[in-house]
Amino acid sequence: MKPTSKTNKENLKPCPRTLCPVATTLELISGKWKGIILYHLFTGDKRFSELKTLIEGVTHRSLTLQLRELEADGLITRTVFPVIPPHVEYALSPLGRTMEPIINAMYDWGVAYNTRQVDNMPTVQGNQ
Repeated sequence: MKPTSKTNKENLKPCPRTLCPVATTLELISGKWKGIILYHLFTGDKRFSELKTLIEGVTHRSLTLQLRELEADGLITRTVFPVIPPHVEYALSPLGRTMEPIINAMYDWGVAYNTRQVDNMPTVQGNQ
């Protein structure tokens, strides 16, 4: 990794996952939809179709892949009910539940950032 400014001249090296908790956390929730999926699961178990409805713009394939990754990482569980038609529910695992304060802090930060962006937008003459 190259230095980003004159004040940061030391030779920076990537932080290995095992040594950098921030990198670990970001790796687990990186992905366009993972944080949003977790956010919606904080309110309770959801079926695939419910998540797809709640998450505007997500494709079937993207949602499937992100759910599989979250399950493989131990953040969510997938329960298949033996009925016809098949009924599958996704829920937070105990480990996934520990992400709640992190995701909520990200939500709050996003609200504050968006508000700041709107407040700093220049007004257009005649539209005030």
